[in-house]
Amino acid sequence: MDVSKYSDMVLMYVGQYGLKIIAAILIFIIGKWAVKRATALSRTLMLKAKVDKTFVEFLESVIYFVLLIVVILASLNTLGINTTSFLAIFGAAGLAVGLALKDSLSNIGAAVLIIIFRPFKVGDTIESAGTTGTVKDINLFSTILEPIDQSIVIVPNSSIINGNITNFSQRTQRRVEHVFGIGYDDDLKLAKETLMQIILSDERVLSEPAPLVAVSELGESSVNFVFRAWVKTDDYWDVHFDMLERVKLVFDEKGISIPYPQMDIHSNKTEGKQ
Repeated sequence: MDVSKYSDMVLMYVGQYGLKIIAAILIFIIGKWAVKRATALSRTLMLKAKVDKTFVEFLESVIYFVLLIVVILASLNTLGINTTSFLAIFGAAGLAVGLALKDSLSNIGAAVLIIIFRPFKVGDTIESAGTTGTVKDINLFSTILEPIDQSIVIVPNSSIINGNITNFSQRTQRRVEHVFGIGYDDDLKLAKETLMQIILSDERVLSEPAPLVAVSELGESSVNFVFRAWVKTDDYWDVHFDMLERVKLVFDEKGISIPYPQMDIHSNKTEGKQ
């Protein structure tokens, strides 16, 4: 066995590819370090520019992934490997992953739209996708809402973007609105004056816009009043519930009835002849 022959071959391959391998490893190590530094720098700059934190995290991940792919391709090129085929593989894989995760990607796209156009922010009270609550968090896939019962509702971002969004926190005032019914035999003027007195006696109710009490409907079993009062947004729920309790108590004191659904059954007795 000619050992010198094989040793010469090893030395030849080492001489031919050794430097390329070392260079590729150095490019990858230094490149990965540079990618981390560039990503951290971009994060710092975006945070200083007061870019939304959720958007910063999203862009940070994208920047890191793209730059790392560039470093890997540069390392492979140093070894003399044709990276065109790799680009084709990455493209096909990206298409397959995109099709498989289209719903998740739509949520990410919706998150970007929410962050850019800012229809709401963390801390706002909104109504969207059939849920009303305070926004606790906005991530890449969903928005976390906390309803008044303090449960947690996770709403996909795409569901929010594709529907109506009502933001109750973008205004400093909100309108408390109720409908109260009285019996047809009750004193209409007394009921109307009583409801207005209840509104005016609450210091949390704003004078402008002016409160309103008016007959809204002559129902099947009741005369219905629309009851509207403007309050500060922070006072909304307290006033909303307090008004319901106050109206019931005052109506009871003044003998004003609040009808409830009922059914009257009439029977006709007919005596038959034997």
